[in-house]
Amino acid sequence: MEAIYNYFETIPSSHRSLLLVSGITLFWLLEGAVPLFRFDYKKWKHAIPNFFFTLTTIVINFGLAFLLLWSADWVKANDFGVINWLPEMPLWLYVLLGVLLLDFFGAYLAHFVEHKVKPLWMVHLVHHTDHKVDTTTANRHHPIESVIRFTFTLFGVFVVGTPIAIVMLYQAMSLLFTQFTHANIKLPKTVDKAISYVLISPDMHKIHHHYRLPYTDSNYGNIFSVWDRLFGTYMYMEREKLVYGVDVFPDEAKNTNISQLLKQPFQPYEKPTLSADSEV
Repeated sequence: MEAIYNYFETIPSSHRSLLLVSGITLFWLLEGAVPLFRFDYKKWKHAIPNFFFTLTTIVINFGLAFLLLWSADWVKANDFGVINWLPEMPLWLYVLLGVLLLDFFGAYLAHFVEHKVKPLWMVHLVHHTDHKVDTTTANRHHPIESVIRFTFTLFGVFVVGTPIAIVMLYQAMSLLFTQFTHANIKLPKTVDKAISYVLISPDMHKIHHHYRLPYTDSNYGNIFSVWDRLFGTYMYMEREKLVYGVDVFPDEAKNTNISQLLKQPFQPYEKPTLSADSEV
């Protein structure tokens, strides 16, 4: 564990870029070998807007990275944050708690709030209006959302008290998990279900991408499934019933157009209320 900790404490930017590219490549290939759905689409064409938003996310995170580094150094120097106030513990437990709690603030809480606060939901819509969810959907986030997610992660660093090694490890795990859970891959149902008791599985997350409530407002987690189970936001449905997208934004042509997606948060929209016919 000490070797892993030391590696992520000084991980080069080139290694982080390699992780991004390697993850997309791996899951892209797996999607061709064991697809969950056989989409009738040109994969590269579908990926263009998603790669565009991946690039904007990289630029924003790179531009704000100094804040993350400063915050992580400050909490370490001042012995600040939850994991630093606990009794001394083994390094593996210190790292596990740090990643677990960052997953709550940077992923679960951010995601939950985006679904509950209308202006933030309008921004988050860009991610949900992909009609062909695959591994490229993972980083399909409007630039404004990239800033929102970064802010929640920064807040988490202060509250949790994570040094930069744990922050970098968390971000690497978060990246790989979001690529994995969005990937259009078909695991055996028993395997997927078993994974979901501890970690977010592909089927578990894709329920969140179902086009109608109440499923859209469920399964917010990114790495660990404990938060959805603890806060009662876990839901299950059969994978065969999944329909991707958002029911009030059904125009797939607009939802694959970069300029339209950039304007999407500013469109008039009323989130539908939950009703009996919302069930599948």
